[in-house]
Amino acid sequence: MIKKQHIIDRFTGYVKIDTESDPNSNSTPSTKKQWNLANTLADELKAIGMEDVTIDENAYIMATLPSNVSHPVPVIGFVSHFDTSPDFTGANVNPQIVENYNGKDIVLNKEQNIILSPDYFEDLLLYKGQTLITTDGTTLLGADDKAGITEIVSAMEYLINNPEIKHGKIRVGFTPDEEIGRGAHKFDVKKFGADWAYTMDGSQVGELEYENFNAAGAVVTIKGKIVHPGYAKGKMVNSMYIATDYINSLPRLETPEHTEGREGFFHLHNINGTVDETKLQYIIRDHDKKHFEARKQMVQQLADELNEQFEMEVISVEIKDQYFNMREKIEPVMHIVKIAKLAMEQANIKPLIKPIRGGTDGSQLSFMGLPCPNIFAGGHNFHGRFEYVPVESMIKAVEVIVNIAQITAQDLSKFKNEEE
Repeated sequence: MIKKQHIIDRFTGYVKIDTESDPNSNSTPSTKKQWNLANTLADELKAIGMEDVTIDENAYIMATLPSNVSHPVPVIGFVSHFDTSPDFTGANVNPQIVENYNGKDIVLNKEQNIILSPDYFEDLLLYKGQTLITTDGTTLLGADDKAGITEIVSAMEYLINNPEIKHGKIRVGFTPDEEIGRGAHKFDVKKFGADWAYTMDGSQVGELEYENFNAAGAVVTIKGKIVHPGYAKGKMVNSMYIATDYINSLPRLETPEHTEGREGFFHLHNINGTVDETKLQYIIRDHDKKHFEARKQMVQQLADELNEQFEMEVISVEIKDQYFNMREKIEPVMHIVKIAKLAMEQANIKPLIKPIRGGTDGSQLSFMGLPCPNIFAGGHNFHGRFEYVPVESMIKAVEVIVNIAQITAQDLSKFKNEEE
């Protein structure tokens, strides 16, 4: 399979290019610097021998590996995103290589006493003896999702260099702005032309996911009345106090820090307030569609009740759906999940089939007509200074992609017959 140093060199080259996206920008990509990696990737795909390499005006990249079999084979795709999260800086990433990890604390930054410890991040112990790539403690790493890009490019390169491995037509796609929820917005599914695809955007080795949150964003605006505080009796309305009442009226234990699995939540992620006006920004998440709708109704109902209490409209709510649970689009074509499961088992990986507590490009693409489960990319602790990825996990992901390509070129009737 792919040599370890080759994977390390490719991945570290990608993460050193700053591609942080910006939710406050209306352009696509949302930051000009994303073009730096986009253009590099397009050139690299051509260099390894991919065909029909295109990059459009919005930085969406597509390329083709032609079929090398004579019989009809479904066209499959692999998709990853090249932007990194604005939650933490992705500028001047300085990846650190930890050979033969010993299971103890890793000092990321001695000067600032930043330590990656298995006492807090227990998953580290899964990778004892392996090679880890970490941050230097001052930036995120970018394994989300430059690990996925590394794996897709490396798998295509391997198939090109080993033509004896039989496969059908494969399409690859790389997108901007996934981290701000727009990665699939301008993805041309018809142009991509795949029967189905896989996002390489999961975490721990073995993850295989075809369920995700239904998601919405809510902006709650509270209007107050500002007057001189010395003469405020009976006149001032402090919007921040009303905002506090609103916040405390939502179920306190239905927040990210108190939920897991398929449990949904309300997440207050931003407050900006003065006496005159306060804005609360929430994200609303639930795997169950009925519970999801109930959560949105609760957000509005609380505003209505407070407006009644004040006998005037002090609170307004704007709710926008963001994406939906792709399970309803995947279940009719479950053979695509079974193929990925078999590909993992052939690589001696135990599949970890579980719901995503978030979303991927795949959730939106599935509703756009491209069924798209999610496969592990190998990284951990995304979006922060403690992010890391085991090199061996990336190599395993390459193996899974190659296995999927081979399985899809075989007789798929046994998978489809099970569905019927």
